[in-house]
Amino acid sequence: MLTPAPAQFGFEKSRQAFERACTLMPGGVNSPARAFGAVGGHPLFIQRGTGPFLVDIDGNHYLDYIGSWGPMILGHAHPVVIDAIQKAAEQGTSFGAPTGRESELAQLIIDAIPSVEKVRLVSSGTEATMSAIRLARGATGREKIVKFAGNYHGHADSLLVAAGSSAANLGVPDSPGVTSGTSRDTIVLDYNDTAAINRLFDEMGNQIAAVILEPVVGNMGLVLPDSQFLLTLRKRTEASGTVLIFDEVMTGFRVAYSGAQSRLGIKPDLTTLGKIVGGGLPLGAYGGRRDLMDHVLPAGKVFQAGTLSGNPLATAAGIATLKLLRDQSPYDYLEQQAQRLATGLSEAAQAAGVPHRMQRMGSMMTLFFIDEDVVDWPSAAKADRKKFAAYFWGLVRHGVYMPCSQFEALFFSATHTPEHIEYTIDAAKKVLATLSAT
Repeated sequence: MLTPAPAQFGFEKSRQAFERACTLMPGGVNSPARAFGAVGGHPLFIQRGTGPFLVDIDGNHYLDYIGSWGPMILGHAHPVVIDAIQKAAEQGTSFGAPTGRESELAQLIIDAIPSVEKVRLVSSGTEATMSAIRLARGATGREKIVKFAGNYHGHADSLLVAAGSSAANLGVPDSPGVTSGTSRDTIVLDYNDTAAINRLFDEMGNQIAAVILEPVVGNMGLVLPDSQFLLTLRKRTEASGTVLIFDEVMTGFRVAYSGAQSRLGIKPDLTTLGKIVGGGLPLGAYGGRRDLMDHVLPAGKVFQAGTLSGNPLATAAGIATLKLLRDQSPYDYLEQQAQRLATGLSEAAQAAGVPHRMQRMGSMMTLFFIDEDVVDWPSAAKADRKKFAAYFWGLVRHGVYMPCSQFEALFFSATHTPEHIEYTIDAAKKVLATLSAT
């Protein structure tokens, strides 16, 4: 049963909490994606989460379609995951020494993703992508890397060039503090531009250490890859000795247990993971071909280290989550509910006369306020951000918490029932009807 809509309660405590936070932290947040810069107003401060619900400090209840930006595929505070964390904590929170859980989680990852023969655990998605890039450079002896505008791979210097996600939301796609030397080694192309890939590799393929991309983009809204684009990338990187890196921090264990690469039929050389792989606790991973991974210290000479890498609590949460996903696969259910949600939201926009595009893979999707297909950052950037902001706040007042940016994909969990999906569609109909004239 759905709880009362937050319009009955207001947001005063969240406003006060944000004002205090602004005196203590830059912008009042510890990640810009939380700042509500793309929708206006102040962020909502969350007190707790259970299953598909969040409750803020004002007592407002929401159906959550963020899921901590992806990892809560089993819902908030899943009892099996919480029990695993509690038992691990009773034995100690960090040792700075190997534990059996590190190998257990590594084995689960290797068994799940055929392209991964060896894996290294780290503490975040940013660490995973940063380390994968260094590994590619170290293994190839080359310096240049290729990324795609609107793809976000964390905040490492060489990757924070024409980034998506919160960088795009705040209008700072290229961050101050990123040196011109670093930028020169990063080549930025448009996503899905096959011709640009061919031109680049014709001219300088033997200089490129790595190509990194989100195989399904979640950081400029949900954008799907063109099959020829991916096939060309695989063919050209393989022929030139360039390392192909799939950033599956969002899509890994989300769109399928074996990741987006299993649905797309493309086998990368390296894969980066985060979010679900740590069960919602800070944990990331990078892995791939054995010959590449054996360049990492101490097996090889490419340096990468982390005091809290493979943290006992995070590995316990990750193991519990991946085992549940493996043994009680929710993916068919998620696919069915995702199709219903995507269809319902699109029909609601159509009925209201609101120009839109719905784009989805699995339990990730974006309703773009735009009247053309979204295939890359230039097309995504044309979306009506003001209309999205009104849509976001309208849904908040109906007790539905969507991502606070046009350029973020929504996620939902196996605990969202068909009734929750229908409630969300009904709320969207009411909100979209008020936007038709704006």
